[in-house]
Order: sequence, then C-alpha cells, then structure tokens
Amino acid sequence: MSDKSTDKATKTKLWGFGGLSSRLLMLTIIFILLGEFLIFVPSLANFRNNWLNEKLAKAQIATLVLDASPDNMVDEALEGELLSHVGAEIVALKRGEMRQLILQRPTNSRMIEASFDLRNESVMQQIMAVFDALLAPENRLIKIRGATKFDAGDFVEIVIDENTMRAAMWTYGKNIMGLSIILSIIVAAMIYMALHWLLVRPIKRITQSIVDFGQDPDQSKNMIVPSKRTDEVGIAEQQLLQMQLELQTTLKEKNRLAALGLAVSKISHDLRNMLSSTQMISDRLQNSEDPTVARLAPKMEAALDRAINFCVRTLKYGQAKEEAPQKTFFALQPLLDDVADTLSLDILKTSADENIGWDLNIDEDDLIYADRHQLFRIILNISRNAADILKNHQSANQTLPRIFICYLATQDMQYLVVADNGPGVMERAKQSLFNAFQGSMRPGGTGLGLAISQELAQAHGGDIKLIDDLQGDEPYAKLIEPKAMKGAIFLIELPNKSQTDNA
Repeated sequence: MSDKSTDKATKTKLWGFGGLSSRLLMLTIIFILLGEFLIFVPSLANFRNNWLNEKLAKAQIATLVLDASPDNMVDEALEGELLSHVGAEIVALKRGEMRQLILQRPTNSRMIEASFDLRNESVMQQIMAVFDALLAPENRLIKIRGATKFDAGDFVEIVIDENTMRAAMWTYGKNIMGLSIILSIIVAAMIYMALHWLLVRPIKRITQSIVDFGQDPDQSKNMIVPSKRTDEVGIAEQQLLQMQLELQTTLKEKNRLAALGLAVSKISHDLRNMLSSTQMISDRLQNSEDPTVARLAPKMEAALDRAINFCVRTLKYGQAKEEAPQKTFFALQPLLDDVADTLSLDILKTSADENIGWDLNIDEDDLIYADRHQLFRIILNISRNAADILKNHQSANQTLPRIFICYLATQDMQYLVVADNGPGVMERAKQSLFNAFQGSMRPGGTGLGLAISQELAQAHGGDIKLIDDLQGDEPYAKLIEPKAMKGAIFLIELPNKSQTDNA
C-alpha cells in the first residue's frame, strides 16, 4: 500500500503544478509580459510625441491663416474656431528676436503648470513624460514647444489642456494593450508548445524512467526506450539506457554473489567437518615408513590446514572476505616447491604425454616480503591456469610445455613474473581478465582465480597485470625472455619493506 502511495506521489510531483511544465508556462508568461511592457511604454511615448507634433503642425497652419489676413488680424469667432481646430488655449510663434502671440482664448486665466520642448527631448525624457502625463492631476495646462516647418520661424508654442492628450493616450494604450495581449497569448502558446515538445516532454520521460527504474531495477520495462533524436536529448537517452543496463547487470551479479556466498557458507560448514576427519588421517600417515608418504604427508597436512582455515573464515564473515596480509620475510624457493607439489607437476601429463616443465629463475637464498599464505594462493591460481592450458595445448614446433617463474627485488618493489609458452590470452578475455565470473582463460573455468589473485595483490599494496607490450626501461624487463615466454606473461608487483615503512 505504501509503495503505491509513494508511486502516486512521485508521479504527482513530476506531472503536477510544481513540475517543469507549469514552471515553464509561468516563466513564458512573465517574460512575454515583461517584453510587452518594454515595448508598450516606448510605443506610448512615440504616440504622445506624434500627437503633440500634430498639434504643433495645426498651430503653424493657424499662424499661416493669420499671416494671410489683412493687418494680421482675425475676428473673435474665427480665432475661437482656429483654436478649437488646433485644440489649444494659446498659440505663439517666435521669429528672430520677436515672440508673437498669435491666438489666445480670452476666457483662459489658468496658470501653466508644466513645459516640454520637443526639439531636444531624449528617449528617456519622452518615456518619463508619459508617466508624468498619466499620473498628473486633472485639468493641468502644459506648454509645448516645437520646431516650425518651411522656415516659418524659430519655433512654435502652444498651451493645451492635458486632459485631451491623456484621454487619447488612454484610448491608444487600451487598444495597443488588447492587441498585445492577444499576440502575447499566441506567441506564448507557440513558445510553450515548442519548448514542451522539444525539451520538457523528453526530460519528463527521462525523469520518469529514472524514478521507475530506481523503484524496481529488475524490470526491463522500467528502462527508457530511446527516441531517434540525434541531439543532446537523444544522447542523454542513449547514455541513460546504457547506465541502466550496466546497473541492472551489476545488481544481478551482486545478487548472484550474495546467493553464492550463502551457498559457500553452507558448503564450508560441511566441508570443514570432512576436512577435519581427513586431517586426522593425514596425522596418522606421518608415521608411515614409506619415504614418499612421509615426504608428502606434511605438505598434505599444510594444504588441509589452509583449506580448513579458509572454511572457518568463510563461515565467520559469511563471504569469501580476505584478511589483511600478515607480511614477513620468508624464503621464496620452498613456497614455489609447495606450489609445484600442489599442482602435481611430477605426474601431470599433457595431451601429447609430456611433462610440464617448472622453470625457476631464482636464487635459493632469495627472500620475499609478503603474506606467505596469500602469496601461495596468488602464484597457485596463475600457475594452475597455465598448467590447465598447457595440458590441452599442442605446440606447432614440438616445444616442451613450460611454466616460468622469475623474481627480482629492488629497494622499493618486488617483481614476480609467472609466464608460460602456451597459446597466450585470447583477445576477448583481456578486457575482463580480472573480473569475477568473466575473465576465465580456459573452458570450464569460473573466472575467479585471477580476480582473487588481483584482490590479494592489491591488499599488499601492489597489483597484477598482463604484460602485452614489454617496455625495455622497466626494472622487470630483464626477467622476461620473449622467445621462450610466448604465452601469457603475468607480472606480480609487491612493495618491498622499505617502501612499506615509508608509506
């Protein structure tokens, strides 16, 4: 029940009022209105400027009528008619040094409250004048001065009642505002639809896929289905699908490992009991008078001890978790002899009935600084892979199968080379060579040996790598013989005690 409620809440958040679509709509409306405001005010200022210039032009025509009359005089009726035509209270004209009052209403006795000169008004002054006109008190008289045409004088002046201009501005403003709102709605709808289709809709698909996949990553239906777009959105969809596939694979592997860990714990419990009984038999074999049995019995007991300890650790942690390495200096030669005995190289035969050679390039007094038990497992895993491959490989030039182990210690590092003269590592296996369950080098392998070996080497502060391209300036280069080591060449790097102490 709670899962369904959470799912519904998530979808409401994605698709509801607080989602990307509603925010995009609100931003589109705000920006369109802001743009309209930035256009509307200059447009209204331009209307005011044109309206006043038209009044000034009519006033100049009235002066021409007066100039054409006898003695520059007209009767009172004609004067009133001319002023009404101009829409002014007073008309004046300046010629040279003389300023002449052309027309005036005799009944006008109000004071002039503001004056504007259109000849040198800037854009900002025109805009400020618009707000001044709209917010000014009623019945205000203003004086307007403008340039004349046809060199009729220096300038012409009129005094008008601002109410007439304000009414015309309000009418124009309402008309242009209504038209702007209609156009804004159309433009906003087109912008919103375009952005919604190109961006918001695919982003919602991506977001919904992330949410659905996060709630149930095991279901492939929750993965995104990429569109055929080739832009950034299409790339994001492709990358999201790739990440979902990789994550699903990783989760399946983890579930598989968890199930495997439980199975290993159960097996280890029963195997420990069986190994304990086998160890008792091994103790009795040590008393045998057969020299071969007496020689192999301690090694078999050591192998049983390692197996029992590993089972105990597996049961203790519930998984194959490695303990921190207990590093000491010890002789390398006996360890390699134990590896050879564990591999049973003295009796192991190839398909051509040949023994596998064990070629050691080390000194008897060589010491190595590492955890003896973990280093034994590292070398054993790599050598076992080499032995299994050589056992089934037939050389074209009848070369005897061999496993090579070389060792070099410097002041800071220790280098162990484990190589063979087999067919080498397949190209498809190199990419996931050290990945669990993926890097098997032989048919029937689990792909765990190299993964475990690398984990143990890295726990020492070192690493394991496959040598493909030999660099001649590397310290370990002199250990490798390319003509003899034609197969896989693995390099084990472990820090020496001096480097460990410095760290």
